[in-house]
Amino acid sequence: MSWNPQQYTRFAGQRLRPALDLIARIPLEHPQIVVDLGCGTGNVTRILRSRWPGARITGVDGSPQMLAEARKEEADIGWEQSELGSWNPAEKHDLVFSNAALHWLDDHPVLFARLAGYIASGGVLAVQMPRNFAAPSHRLMHELASSPPWRDALARLLRPMPVLEPAAYYGLLAPLARSLDIWETEYLQTLEGENPVAEWTKGTWLAPLLAALAPGARAAFEAEYRQRVAQAYPRQPDGKTMFPFRRLFIVAVL
Repeated sequence: MSWNPQQYTRFAGQRLRPALDLIARIPLEHPQIVVDLGCGTGNVTRILRSRWPGARITGVDGSPQMLAEARKEEADIGWEQSELGSWNPAEKHDLVFSNAALHWLDDHPVLFARLAGYIASGGVLAVQMPRNFAAPSHRLMHELASSPPWRDALARLLRPMPVLEPAAYYGLLAPLARSLDIWETEYLQTLEGENPVAEWTKGTWLAPLLAALAPGARAAFEAEYRQRVAQAYPRQPDGKTMFPFRRLFIVAVL
């Protein structure tokens, strides 16, 4: 898919908060080699740079559009274009960090075992992933894409539950880790604007579905989705929209 950095960053504050919560729980004082997998526009990577100024930090992303935005700001960070599923570093890392990216990849048992193998002794795997796929914002999208007008074009793209239950990640990482911290948080996000939940998903989960449709079908699909999601998330009396969003956090010391 082709990412739209401007659409994605419309809700930059809400998207940043889980990354800050994850960084705050990383028990490392002076890591030397750090990678941000799925760095996007680099806003979180620059926070990692501020947290550990002595580290060699690389931001990795598969999107040239996102990396073009990341490179606009001067920073002592290496930027690497690589698909996350094929990322294969030449050396072990003290911190493999990933905020809101690994849910785009399949086969998490294989993926997490592979990432753990890239971490030096005493290093950390720190991951945050959305786990909001049963919420109306995502469920309505899946139901609509599975309906006859769009099913033939979109069925191959549907991934209803790309993130496992928390206990599954415990089972994957506990045998490998010296210590393991797993938790979930549901953020009660307050969004502003016209149909903001539809605008939120248009920057992420909705984007590949729209990209797979011809222009006429795309407009009809988006219009129907926007109508349904506006009903599911009505405006509050003050004009704002509440958008509860659940996220999964993992901090494993290897």
